[in-house]
Amino acid sequence: MRAVYQLLAGFSRRDAISNEALLLRSLFRSWGWKAAICCDPSCTHPELRGEIIAPAELQQRCGTEDIAFLHLSIGSDINDLFAELPCHKVILYHNITPPEFLEAVNPGLAARLRRGREQMARLAGTARLVLADSRYNAAELEQHGYREVQVMPILLDLERLKPRAASRIRARRRSGASILFVGRCAPNKRLEHLILLLAHYRRYCDGNARLVLVGSYAGMEKYYCLLVALARKLGVDDAVEFAGSRPQAELNAIYRSSKVFVSMSEHEGFCVPILEAMYHRLPVMAYAAGAVPETMGGAGILFSEKDFPLLAETLERIVRDATLREAVLRRQDQRMAQYDPAREARRLRQLLQAFD
Repeated sequence: MRAVYQLLAGFSRRDAISNEALLLRSLFRSWGWKAAICCDPSCTHPELRGEIIAPAELQQRCGTEDIAFLHLSIGSDINDLFAELPCHKVILYHNITPPEFLEAVNPGLAARLRRGREQMARLAGTARLVLADSRYNAAELEQHGYREVQVMPILLDLERLKPRAASRIRARRRSGASILFVGRCAPNKRLEHLILLLAHYRRYCDGNARLVLVGSYAGMEKYYCLLVALARKLGVDDAVEFAGSRPQAELNAIYRSSKVFVSMSEHEGFCVPILEAMYHRLPVMAYAAGAVPETMGGAGILFSEKDFPLLAETLERIVRDATLREAVLRRQDQRMAQYDPAREARRLRQLLQAFD
């Protein structure tokens, strides 16, 4: 029986790539294939180490008719191991954040990103099937010599976004609009621009508005401290909530209790939270960087300039103008109707069966 081994540089909870790997493992097994996730135990969340096999075990198991499926997102020894395996190979490119964003706050991580980009260039030609989860990511691979790159959007488990009747969690409700962003606390996300937007919005539109930032800041403590200092300087420190990483049920409740999702990110290979916000019928405003326009798919409010007074006014209209808000939500509903993980899963199966 054929086995599919997914190779990850890191495996953690509440991470888009890890979540997709778990979903793919379930799909592969449902197709009658053996499936496992390979990651270095030192790069795996302690509670998830029972879900993985170590690289040494993969080297013993992997046969010539098996498939190695690399999730390429950062520099890692796992990328070099992938190139050496004697089997069919698939690369799924999630993009690698340009290291310049991280150099000042986490030089070690910046070095891993730089290594990842070097490995990405070297891996051109090693895989029989090359996938990218956006056209933006595919274009980057093609610039480095990859051929016949196919776009396959990230597969989301939409079931986990549904509220569970037995475990409904109510997010804290306060007066004033709640502005939400979900994503790792990292410089490329430009959380400082969200804080600046909040300051403008509170000054001119809604003095009770709040900004909720959901996402881990582990390894980004320097950047986090800069954000706290900025919020204090602008007088909005009591209106910015750094919620950290939250369990899915809590995150679902936060989406449902927020008024608008806003992204100021300047580098995205896909941006899963945009689709999650749309799923929860939360209006989305997003800066048009990287793959964000693709993910938005013509829905939401896309902007190409960070004119904070204008953005604050736009935000206020979305919050207060029921007609405009509903029009935005209807178009986002249409966008979500176009997103079909089951169809993409069927296409992936056909692509992998071609290895027979």
